[in-house]
Amino acid sequence: MRHSANSQSLTTDVLVIGTGIAGLTAALKLAENHSVILLAKSHVTESSTNYAQGGIAGVMDPFDHIESHIEDTLDAGAGLCDLKAVTVVASHAKEAIQELIELGVPFSKHKQVNGNNRFPYHLTQEGGHSHRRVIHAADHTGLSVINTLVKAVKKSPNITLLPKHISIDLILNRKKNHCLGAYVLNKTNQKIYDIAAHFTILATGGASKAYLYTSNPDTSTGDGVAMAWRSGCSVANMEFNQFHPTCLYHPKDRSFLISEALRGEGAILKLPNGTPFMPQYDARADLAPRDIVARAIDQEMKKHGIDCVFLDISHKPSIFIKEHFPTIYERCLKVGIDITQEAIPVVPAAHYTCGGVVTNLEGQTSLNGLYAIGEVAYTGFHGANRLASNSLAEGLVFARMAHQSIEKAFNCLNKKQNSEDHQTIRPWDSSHTTEPSEKILITHDWDEIRRVMWDYVGIVRTNNRLKRARKRLRNLHKEVNEYYRQHPLTSDLLELRNLLLVSELMIMSAQRRKESRGLHFNLDYPHTHKKAKPTILRPK
Repeated sequence: MRHSANSQSLTTDVLVIGTGIAGLTAALKLAENHSVILLAKSHVTESSTNYAQGGIAGVMDPFDHIESHIEDTLDAGAGLCDLKAVTVVASHAKEAIQELIELGVPFSKHKQVNGNNRFPYHLTQEGGHSHRRVIHAADHTGLSVINTLVKAVKKSPNITLLPKHISIDLILNRKKNHCLGAYVLNKTNQKIYDIAAHFTILATGGASKAYLYTSNPDTSTGDGVAMAWRSGCSVANMEFNQFHPTCLYHPKDRSFLISEALRGEGAILKLPNGTPFMPQYDARADLAPRDIVARAIDQEMKKHGIDCVFLDISHKPSIFIKEHFPTIYERCLKVGIDITQEAIPVVPAAHYTCGGVVTNLEGQTSLNGLYAIGEVAYTGFHGANRLASNSLAEGLVFARMAHQSIEKAFNCLNKKQNSEDHQTIRPWDSSHTTEPSEKILITHDWDEIRRVMWDYVGIVRTNNRLKRARKRLRNLHKEVNEYYRQHPLTSDLLELRNLLLVSELMIMSAQRRKESRGLHFNLDYPHTHKKAKPTILRPK
């Protein structure tokens, strides 16, 4: 990296926006040969990956098969998965996981290993999987992975970490359809920088903060999708937002996710009177895919007029629960729930964005020099519903694919021409803005978006609900854009602008799908069409 004559301009070979598993992995690999600037919107360790309890899906057991992983993913995706994308992830997940093992991620091991050829790590089975193929670090897999990757990143001399920097928009040469980098806001000193890069990678995660209740951190505001859309990139399948069936229902800790691994190890969903209800919804009962479980819980709550249902693993030995789920055990204990003795009150919450920026199988978008990997991207891998623990595998594999693609592109890159293009970048102009007299508008608009999305674009939808939601958000769009043009930028304003745009894209996508499939369930179109097609939106 070099500083230009303008102290508010930076230059690098590769700009990576996002520090989840995809962004960190890509940065590490690219830094072997190139300079990398790595942006974190909050702290470096703050991402959805950090909160992923379950694990990483991959065929590690000799009795499991890649074909079986592919079949399970296709089944969960409800006919909308791209077979090539699924095959890429299922085929390369094992080697990607092996790299994490070599980096030192402390995955859980069997207590005793019989024979020299047995895989030493414990594998669990989650909903939708036909085999035990989820490698994990107890119930804090994401945290362990992030800590290991961040440690490696900080050792790299070619990576410049910029925490507390939020992207504003991509820098474009529209004549050449080329991304030249991004404008970013330093949240600490409120200065705006332009960062010029030969290649830019969006690894910004999803947009589940569009909903009132979510398992995701505050960083999940759809920034990458919004920036790519404003830059002319297409998005796909934005109507498919996965609701995790089981988040802790408690006024002191409502957004805490209760891992699907509990159901994988025998936990049972029950009504307040102790009656199990999942067998009446699916032959797999509590191991059914997430969309089925989430809708079942939603229906039972509405049918019985209850605030939550209960997830019970107390029939398992106490030592087993504490060893396999120490994080969940301790977190629940803090709010007075001993999961070795009693059931956990749970509700569904927005969890994962299955759609995103359209890319090829190397992470390339339609904009030259721009890549998107992980939850921000749409490759066709997830289809209409994500199979449990496939997300971390996807982030790892497509980080590798993007790395290989960018390395090839560097070999034929005209750096001189690119550098000349970088010299044309104009500094951000905020001279015509004035300080707002009050900032309550941002708080009110943020709250309204999330309530509208939860009430009208949630687990179960109707045409009228979607119509109302789009009308209300269209009015907000005008209000927010006017505020954006008139006042200095803040992190809250940027997130509000992005979240509003992505929410509108979700609604537009949902209105286009005249059927119910996977995570999208519309009471006015309860049946599933025989021919499955992705919903692709293109900017005008």
